[in-house]
Amino acid sequence: MSDIRHVTVTALTKYIKRKFDVDPHLRDIWVKGELSNVKIHSRGHLYFTLKDEQSRILGVMFSSQNKALKFRPENGMKVLLRGEISVYEQSGQYQIYAKEMQPDGIGSLYLTYEELKKKLQKEGLFDEKYKKPIPAFPQTIGVVTSPTGAAVRDILITIKRRYPLAKVIIIPALVQGLSAGESVASSIGKANRLGVLDTLIVGRGGGSIEELWAFNEEVVARAIFDSEVPIISAVGHETDYTISDFAADLRAPTPTGAAELAVPHFADLLERAAERKARLMRAMQERVTRDKERLKAFKRSYAFRYPKQLYEQKEQQLDDLVEDLQREMLRALTYKKDLFRNKENRLLRVHPKTQATAAMRRHEQAVKALTREMTQSLTEKQREFQHALEKLNALNPLSIMERGYSLVYKEDQLVKSISGTAEGEKVTVRLQDGTLFCEVIEKVEETNEPTKESGRSDI
Repeated sequence: MSDIRHVTVTALTKYIKRKFDVDPHLRDIWVKGELSNVKIHSRGHLYFTLKDEQSRILGVMFSSQNKALKFRPENGMKVLLRGEISVYEQSGQYQIYAKEMQPDGIGSLYLTYEELKKKLQKEGLFDEKYKKPIPAFPQTIGVVTSPTGAAVRDILITIKRRYPLAKVIIIPALVQGLSAGESVASSIGKANRLGVLDTLIVGRGGGSIEELWAFNEEVVARAIFDSEVPIISAVGHETDYTISDFAADLRAPTPTGAAELAVPHFADLLERAAERKARLMRAMQERVTRDKERLKAFKRSYAFRYPKQLYEQKEQQLDDLVEDLQREMLRALTYKKDLFRNKENRLLRVHPKTQATAAMRRHEQAVKALTREMTQSLTEKQREFQHALEKLNALNPLSIMERGYSLVYKEDQLVKSISGTAEGEKVTVRLQDGTLFCEVIEKVEETNEPTKESGRSDI
C-alpha cells in the first residue's frame, strides 16, 4: 500500500484554491442572496452567510471595504454584492470575499428614501413653521396628476359632489417613469404661474414603491416647498408615505381624501347655514323682546311722565354744579397762587444776588469776629509778655548790681567761690558802670557768721 500515489490535504487544498483563483468567472462576480449569521469582528471585519432557498455560501468583507457601506447589514436583509470566490485554506471551505454590498430591490430604494428624507429634514423643508393653511372655501383648485389615471377621476367626482361651486383645473404630469419627477416639478411651477389657484392637489393613485418613486425625488420635494399655492399631497394608499407628503402643507391618505380636505361638504355648509340662521333669528327675537321691555320701562319712567319737573330738577342741579365749579376754580386758583408765592420765595432765596448779599453779610460778621478775637488775643499776649518780662528782670543777675553788688569773672566764667581762683590770677570785676581788671593778691576765707563787711572784696 505504501507505493500508492497520494497527496496531502494541504496540497489538495492549495491545488483547489489555485483552480478558483485562476478562473476569470470567479474573480469579479455579482451574487444576490439573503444575509444570515451576520457578525462584526472586534477588528471591524464583517462575517456572514449568503443564502437563497436551496444553497448557502460563507462570506467575509474586510473592514477596509465595509467602512464605505451606507447601511448596517442585518440578518434577513436581501443584498446584492460584488466580490471574488476563493478557498480559505485552513478550513478548506470556499467563500466569497465581498468588495461591494448594497440592499437589493426595495431595500436599495428605501435606503435612498431615508437618506433624502434626513437631508431635507435637516435643511428645514419639513418644518411646521413653513406650512401654509389650506383655504376653507377655495374658488379654484389645481390638480397635478396624470389626466388619464383613476386619481384625477376620483378627485373630480369628490369635489363636484361635495362643493360644486369650486372650479377645477387639471395640470397634466407624468407620475411614473424616469422623467416623472421632473414632469411633476414642472407642472407645480406651471400651476403657480397661473395665479388663480387657491389650493393645489399633487399626487396619483396606488402602486408599488417603484411606481410611486417620482414623489420621492428631491426635485419634486423642493418644488412643493417653493410653491406659493398651498399644496395637499395625495400619493398612493393610506399606508404609503413619500417625501412629498412631508414637504407638502397637508398630507391626504388618498386622492379622494385630498379632495375631501380641499373643499367643505355642501350639505354640511347648508346645515351650518341653517343652524346659524336659526341662532340669528333666535338672537334677534330675544333682542327685540328685550328692547320692547326697555321701551315699556322708559315709558313708565318719571322722565316721560313728568318732563317739566325733571327739567326743573336738572336746572337746579346745573346751578349747584356751576357753583361747585366756581368754588373749585377759586380754590384751585388760590392754591396755585400760594404755590406760586412759595416757589417765588424759594427762588428769591436761591437767587444769586440774595446769595451774594447773604455771603457778604456773613463775611463782614466773620471779619468783625476775627478782628475782635485777634484784638483780645493780642492784648492777652501783651499782658503775658509784660508779666514774663517783669519776672525775667527780677531774676536777671545784672540787676543786682544796681544795689551795689559786683560780679567776678575768670576767663568769662563767673567766680562763685574763692576756690575758683588762685593768688596771682587775673580776674575781671564787673560793676554797674564798668569793668575792673584785677589780680588776686590774697584769698581770705569767710567764716560761717558773715560780718558787716562781708560784701567787701580784698581783690
